[in-house]
Amino acid sequence: MSVGHYENFPVGSLLLPARIRPAVHAIYHFARSADDLADEGDAAPEARLAALDDYRQRLLAIAGGGDGDGHPVFAPLAEQMARHALPAQPFLDLLSAFSQDVSVTRYASFADLISYCRRSANPVGRLMLHLFNEHDSRSLAMSDGICTALQLTNFWQDVALDWQKGRVYLPQDALAKYRISEAQIAAGDTGGLWSVMMREQIGRARSMLAAGAPLARQLPGRFGLELRLIVLGGETILRKLHQSGGDVFRQRPTLQARDWLYMGWRALRKR
Repeated sequence: MSVGHYENFPVGSLLLPARIRPAVHAIYHFARSADDLADEGDAAPEARLAALDDYRQRLLAIAGGGDGDGHPVFAPLAEQMARHALPAQPFLDLLSAFSQDVSVTRYASFADLISYCRRSANPVGRLMLHLFNEHDSRSLAMSDGICTALQLTNFWQDVALDWQKGRVYLPQDALAKYRISEAQIAAGDTGGLWSVMMREQIGRARSMLAAGAPLARQLPGRFGLELRLIVLGGETILRKLHQSGGDVFRQRPTLQARDWLYMGWRALRKR
């Protein structure tokens, strides 16, 4: 499956042990399809919310021991939830965030954005740790830091793309602080204090990523290697964003072949 909007989700990567790849695919298929219910197509908000509520009821059914009734998303998920004793709450948190996407298009403060990331991004990391029997509270906290930082990185990287969808994830109080209007975003104008504002947001994501990064060095084997590559990818995008002054309108940062080579070298060295 294409990673689509979930650029940071290790979708059954060959780096991951074969025993957990079906679970990763099932989790991803759930998250991707639920996200599509909230975002894709021309359905009315009421229809989107109803579809997400149907997902919620199906999820509760398989969490209670159901087999998914042959549903292409929930039958495989039911099998993997039973096999790995996956908790239902992270999936419910994802659905809560997707439902919020239907009705909320602006965030008043950075704290509001972090609350959203807690449900839209952090559950993915917690589910991955569960698959590797990592339940230590410190590991969970570092995972949350990484996942939130990566979600923020996607937001800063995709300011122009999100605007086309009618969404602004830059905190409204930050825009007001630096006297940046939404008209400036619409025009792709990086004048005034745009770079100062963007570098402040980039710094926030960098700090959170750095706080969680030790987890990628302490986890063993292929999972540790996979996570180090993910963290390094986030670091690289943030560095490019900073260097451009946050000009995502003319030079949206992406990972190039040379970036992957350097990231692979650093990941293998555990540094």
